Amino acid sequence: MTVLDPKPFLISIFNAAVAAADPQRTIRDHLPAMPKGRTIVIGAGKGSAQMAAAFEKVWDRPIEGLVVTRYGYGATCQRIEIIEAAH
Repeated sequence: MTVLDPKPFLISIFNAAVAAADPQRTIRDHLPAMPKGRTIVIGAGKGSAQMAAAFEKVWDRPIEGLVVTRYGYGATCQRIEIIEAAH
């Protein structure tokens, strides 16, 4: 009986899960149609700053907004303000 090493399989499914959750790769597929005016972005949570940064890269209309994330989870945004805070 041949015993297969589960480590490569587990690593591959872990990498697939991380890629599926990466906003830089996935956000474009989940956005609504662009409105005629500006877009206001609000968000909160550990992943919100990364999602805001990904959103800025794909949205070519006027946007502004505010995102609050936990200390250490910030991201660089040009048009959306990012605030790091605690509970």
